[in-house]
Amino acid sequence: MPWLWRLETSSGSTPPGQAELTQEFPTQADAETWIGETWRELLDGGVDQVLLLEDERVAYGPMSLHPES
Repeated sequence: MPWLWRLETSSGSTPPGQAELTQEFPTQADAETWIGETWRELLDGGVDQVLLLEDERVAYGPMSLHPES
């Protein structure tokens, strides 16, 4: 089953200019590596939080992209 990230604003909506779901990943580890490499660019692009989906099931999230204060 594919792994996907759902990109959201803090209110849970899709950020302007962002696809609701990103590319598919073959494994959870691949998806987590990708978010670890791209979270800063996503945050700069208006994404506040993400959810990791396995097929249509939420594996975890929402997870904030904002650094802890």
